[in-house]
Amino acid sequence: MPTTSKRLHRCPVAAFQKMISGKHKLRILWDLKDGPLRYGQIRTGLLRGVEGTREIAPRVLSRELKALAHSGLIARKDYGVVPPKVEYRLTLIGRSFIPVIDEIRQWGARILAACP
Repeated sequence: MPTTSKRLHRCPVAAFQKMISGKHKLRILWDLKDGPLRYGQIRTGLLRGVEGTREIAPRVLSRELKALAHSGLIARKDYGVVPPKVEYRLTLIGRSFIPVIDEIRQWGARILAACP
């Protein structure tokens, strides 16, 4: 009989949840839909459009970016120059996830419009 962890990895919902768990991952992926961004641009993008949003700690953003890269949703390109220049872009898998995020965005817009 498979172990619990092996069963979870075979469950598509659990796999999805593991890939996008984290406070900022969906927003990062959504912001990358229009093309590559540098670290500072991603950080600034996370502060847009959300009331009461506090600045994201660099360590937290770095952790989210590493996790997204590890899961294959984004790619990191280091140009190897001084000062450092690093860009993040969606991979093919990440790009295939954008329509899903758009559906979530549309659902959220409908719910917000229905709230008094």
